[in-house]
Amino acid sequence: MKDYYKILGVGKGASKDEIKKAFRKLAHEHHPDKNKGNEGTSQKFKEASEAYSVLSDENKRKQYDMFGSGGAQGFNPGQNQGGYGGFQGFTNGQGFNFDFSNFAGGQGIEFDLGDIFEGFFGQGGGSRRARRGANITVDLKISFKESIFGVEKEISIGGQDRLKVSIPAGIESGQGLRVSGKGEKGEGGPGDLIARIWVEEHPKFRKEGFNLIMELEIKLTMALLGATIELETLDGKIELKIPQGTTHGEILRVKRKGVPSSHGSRGDLLIITKITMPKKLSKEAQKILEDLKKEGF
Repeated sequence: MKDYYKILGVGKGASKDEIKKAFRKLAHEHHPDKNKGNEGTSQKFKEASEAYSVLSDENKRKQYDMFGSGGAQGFNPGQNQGGYGGFQGFTNGQGFNFDFSNFAGGQGIEFDLGDIFEGFFGQGGGSRRARRGANITVDLKISFKESIFGVEKEISIGGQDRLKVSIPAGIESGQGLRVSGKGEKGEGGPGDLIARIWVEEHPKFRKEGFNLIMELEIKLTMALLGATIELETLDGKIELKIPQGTTHGEILRVKRKGVPSSHGSRGDLLIITKITMPKKLSKEAQKILEDLKKEGF
């Protein structure tokens, strides 16, 4: 049985923020785009994504804490004579459908307790409910910008059917989107389509919550005297004012240029300043600095 808490390196009492922080650290370290050809690292990334998809969801986490990574099949119907294997009060498992589609590496495996109980006890004089078709899981890579603002993608199912999937703004890499009724056909109806989203890294920006983070190199003179520069953001070009006396590592905030939320608001763009120092000085520049030194700078 997989220990998802151990995979993420957190305790069983970890909060959602702690779980998210642990996953982001592992995802950044083991992302396939950063470790191409390294199967071991790729496997660790998949395991971390699998663990996060379960522990970040309150309902799935409760199911996992109860059953473990084996799902509902871990119970033994002969253990408790007072009920169906310890599930007292269940009526042939009806109405209890536990979705483990994010378990086992996102292979779309589902455990329906109704089907399990019917297999043991039958229903309606021995009749058995028709099973749904299997889920279909597809991997979909999107750009960082598309993950921030959301995007609609067309995907191919079985090389024939094409389907449009709406990806919401702010989606995390490794998250899955479920499209009901678009899986394989079955006697009890079709299964679902699970679109697993993978976000490409951006050379300049990274996301923290609803904020975007970037680093900006500025010259020493800009830091001392202040300046206004043109800056390329995910929204396009903006004018950024660098205040006089800006220090190394200072954070400049540009409001409402971050990640959109479902409520219509947006996070901010946080710019971390990195002051670059000249490697060589002309005689004139050295003289100016010597004069500044005398004045106490």
